[in-house]
Amino acid sequence: MIFPKRIPVIFWSALFLLASCTKDEPVAYQLQVPTWFPEMEIPAENELTEARIALGRKLFYEPLLSSDSSVSCASCHLQERAFTDGISISVGVNNEMGLRNAPTLANIGFAPRFFHDGGVETLELQSQQPLFSVEEMNFSIAGFLERIGNDDEYRRLFEEAYGREPDAFGISRSIASFERTMISGNSRFDAYEYHGIQSALNEFEIRGRNLFFSSNTECSSCHVPPLFTNYEYENVGLYVNYADSGRARISHLEEDKGKFKVPTLRNIELTAPYMHNGSMTSLAEVIDHFNSGGVGHPNQSSKVKPLGLSEQEKQDLVAFLKALTDDSFINKSELADPF
Repeated sequence: MIFPKRIPVIFWSALFLLASCTKDEPVAYQLQVPTWFPEMEIPAENELTEARIALGRKLFYEPLLSSDSSVSCASCHLQERAFTDGISISVGVNNEMGLRNAPTLANIGFAPRFFHDGGVETLELQSQQPLFSVEEMNFSIAGFLERIGNDDEYRRLFEEAYGREPDAFGISRSIASFERTMISGNSRFDAYEYHGIQSALNEFEIRGRNLFFSSNTECSSCHVPPLFTNYEYENVGLYVNYADSGRARISHLEEDKGKFKVPTLRNIELTAPYMHNGSMTSLAEVIDHFNSGGVGHPNQSSKVKPLGLSEQEKQDLVAFLKALTDDSFINKSELADPF
């Protein structure tokens, strides 16, 4: 009679011990990376866990990070626009005009440097910059931490993610962790190119694809698949005199004036307007520019030269670029606003 009554006690004691041993152990997050993509390099001190990504997702959409509580990271990076904002130059608190066009965050975790000029070397550092920028959030870590000082949910999330109280360490690293999950590699081009589904592209898109990869256009020499960028810096001959010095702002080298990081073309259909300053409103306008050969700036890339494309060829290129749209990426619930 005694033994049966002791079974539940033993069971619950064992269960309690098991829970106490495992409750603080982070649950690793496995990135879903297409097999044709390169491996993403993740800092050893900020390995991906579900808790870190959950915290970063909440912070990414958190307007309390801005001085007037009106701007979040997501204000300039809208999921439906492949995490861009659809305007030429982003606007921050108090309607302050930013410096450049907001780049897409698609596949941002693969980038070796950040911003149009490559001025920041890690995603962890990049995630802090908008918070301090007068043109963006115009706030401080201390100010934000004061706002959430009595927020039990944030305290729990920081504890689960990094085993510490809310601080700058957890803010920058968790946002970077969330942004590394923004992987886009499920377009019709991918179905055609990597899965061998010939029907994924129509005849116009196939012609555009062949032209894109041809020696005539050399598009793919800078926009290298599968990420459709080589992460180099190029002057594409937009202006004779650049108001924005580009890479030279960081390097202070004359030969870097007017050079900007080669952008990814994935989801390019959704990320208008184009160029570092949002000066071009359509893909047709972008292709017309490259077809013209640029304006001849001294630092202009030798790859930017008159192409002599016909109207049909230009339309085919536009059709192909639209085939790089990843509908699953812009509709992925795990990337959406959790509030």
